[in-house]
Amino acid sequence: MFVSNRLAKNVYALVDRGGKREVKTLLKGLNAPNGIAFSNGTLYVAERHRITRYDGIDDNLDNPPEAKVVVDGLDPQTQPGHFWKFLALGPDGKLYFNIGSPQNITMPTYMQAAILRVDPRTGALEEVARGVRNSVGFDWNPKTKELWFTEHGRDWLGDDTPADELNVVKREGEHFGFPYCHQGDTVDPEYGKNRSCAEFTAPALKLGAHVAPLGMRFYTGGMFPAEYQNNIFIAQHGSWNRTAKQGFNVIRVIVDDAGKTRSEPFLEGFVTDPKADPPMWGRPVDVLVMKDGSLLVSDDYNGILYRVSYKK
Repeated sequence: MFVSNRLAKNVYALVDRGGKREVKTLLKGLNAPNGIAFSNGTLYVAERHRITRYDGIDDNLDNPPEAKVVVDGLDPQTQPGHFWKFLALGPDGKLYFNIGSPQNITMPTYMQAAILRVDPRTGALEEVARGVRNSVGFDWNPKTKELWFTEHGRDWLGDDTPADELNVVKREGEHFGFPYCHQGDTVDPEYGKNRSCAEFTAPALKLGAHVAPLGMRFYTGGMFPAEYQNNIFIAQHGSWNRTAKQGFNVIRVIVDDAGKTRSEPFLEGFVTDPKADPPMWGRPVDVLVMKDGSLLVSDDYNGILYRVSYKK
């Protein structure tokens, strides 16, 4: 198990030897290493400015190989906001990652507010989706192979608007509205002048305002009951600028064969008092389906990984 910590600037390996767990500090002093992906013995790490690869990493945990650069120059923004990158390996063998908006609300420039992908063999970059303010989680529908992703709505339009979103890419290059339109039906008061929300792709599901959805995965394991198969689990980090804080949970999203969605709570109890400071004792960040079908949930408030299992 590989774990990244962008604030500590490290990547860790969690090793299980006969039921005894050991945490190894694998890589140190990286530039905001947030997104990681692993495939065929190679670990990919997304830093603020580049994506690197470490070949044969699982056989060299005590002596990691030198980093090989997949693509560089991924930090076009001088502003500090939304520079960290989620990373996932797509069914096409390419690495998908986000570049967020450098500010709360601004006109994006080259490569900003988008989901992109890079061929790890050639370093060739392609744009997958535009108008995405900031996505920190995505996964592919096991049935349709379509890319689904979470997105943070803009701030300072009130406690209850706009909603954060769950989106799906039906065709490459779709525009999801930022900075012109939010939540599929709310024109931005500054950048939305003379624009219509009908120009852009509406969300598959509104998740609520300021819930901060981060990591998401389709459930493909065999441990949970059959009705959980191909559902989406979303980790919601929670509000920071809402009067009564919300989020701070993991939700389950059911997607029917027509692509329609509905959500329900899955993992709650992190909030102690919505109006307190802090309002919670834990903040979910990401989810991961394990080989045994259990679900891992990371919590960056406590620096903990939780395992959710099911037994009849």
